[in-house]
Amino acid sequence: MTSSGASEAIGVRGLQFAYEDVPVLHSVDLCVLRGERVALIGPNGAGKSTLLGCVNGFLRAAAGDVCLFGQDVRTMSAREIARVVGAVPQEFQMPFAYRVRTVVGLGRSIHLNLLGALDEHDEEVIDRALERAEVTHLQGREFNALSGGERQRVVLALALAQEPDILLLDEPTAHLDLSHQIEVMELIGRVGHERGATVVASMHDIDLASAFFDRVVVLDRGRVVADGVTSEVITVERLRDTFGVDADITKDPASGRPRVTARVRAVGSWNKKSSSDLDSA
Repeated sequence: MTSSGASEAIGVRGLQFAYEDVPVLHSVDLCVLRGERVALIGPNGAGKSTLLGCVNGFLRAAAGDVCLFGQDVRTMSAREIARVVGAVPQEFQMPFAYRVRTVVGLGRSIHLNLLGALDEHDEEVIDRALERAEVTHLQGREFNALSGGERQRVVLALALAQEPDILLLDEPTAHLDLSHQIEVMELIGRVGHERGATVVASMHDIDLASAFFDRVVVLDRGRVVADGVTSEVITVERLRDTFGVDADITKDPASGRPRVTARVRAVGSWNKKSSSDLDSA
């Protein structure tokens, strides 16, 4: 685990959270330094989204501390947190037929002047966010009419328009096909590098997490069970213990990163078992 210090962007210590009477997070400790890119992985229900919700102040923990650049989120207003954190949720819906530029412009609401109007600087920031997310050509389109990959890039542009120091992404590749998954992950990596932003993303796809993140944190049943360099955390033993799957791990010849291939039983073995079950019924 990374040690805390003056460059700590996110500090989570002894965090506990429960939905009503159901505990979800148990004494979670996590330190993320300024500029780090960290993937959160774990089985469904492990607490990944809940942890992100506590970090951005949307959820209030039952116990423990969450700090952003040394400041307790409990002392920060929603506006103050939004100036620091740009969040990209799994699902983002617009109730109105807003154009893409208007949606991205919502990210400037935390910086508006007393008149509540966008000024020249705001418009320039929106232009840069659209350009970085590669959606400038979509700015006149209706957001709800876009494809899943296009909407995901627009929501990322909205977060960038906030000019945050931290990006929190909850399953950024959910519901995207393979080409769009890679496209979005490359974009996130490029933006994080350009801005020097701290990036924390919950990931469902372990292979993508391995390909795009240098550090991986594994959550299981609300606890951190592994935290470290990707190649040391993503192991055959860890995948078996945490996810209950057998996998082969090889090294990518270009990047040297782990590549994960789950072992799947042959279809014939399923058919044989099914026939046997029917015969014995």
